[in-house]
Amino acid sequence: MASPQSVQCFGKKKTGESSPIICDQKRSSDDLFNSYGRRTLQGTNESTIEQRMNLNAGKGLVKVNGKPLNLVQPEILRFKVYEPLLVLGLDKFANVDIRVRVTGGGHTSQVYAIRQAISKSIVAYYQKFVDEHSKNELKHLLVTYDRTLLVADNRRCEPKKFGGPGARARYQKSYR
Repeated sequence: MASPQSVQCFGKKKTGESSPIICDQKRSSDDLFNSYGRRTLQGTNESTIEQRMNLNAGKGLVKVNGKPLNLVQPEILRFKVYEPLLVLGLDKFANVDIRVRVTGGGHTSQVYAIRQAISKSIVAYYQKFVDEHSKNELKHLLVTYDRTLLVADNRRCEPKKFGGPGARARYQKSYR
């Protein structure tokens, strides 16, 4: 009996962190998992990718923090979360379940973390379980639409230094 498999990707976007889990029914014979059933790959300081076995069959569900995608708040930013699904087409998500957990940050950074997590996880799934050509097509579609769907914004707040009110501003000097 073939057990379901999953791809799990962890990543950070600004201050919001998200971690999607993709589940599918197919099973590959070339899985390279350790005794705990997971494989971890280190990326940059901000992101790691972890792939783990999961026992849920894929039905095309997309959930964020245990809730359906159409309940993402705020309502104005909801279509930002739908972008990867609309760009790639719903047929790419038909046999997979995506569950995203997002913590930290504000509403906007969480929404951008969710959309990036969905995009990265579907590309990782196609790389591992489908074929390289399909993965490259998906990456090309996502990058041509919006590069931030796959690449995180690495700008961070610069720390404050002494001698001024901020990172670069200095206190005014008086000569008399």
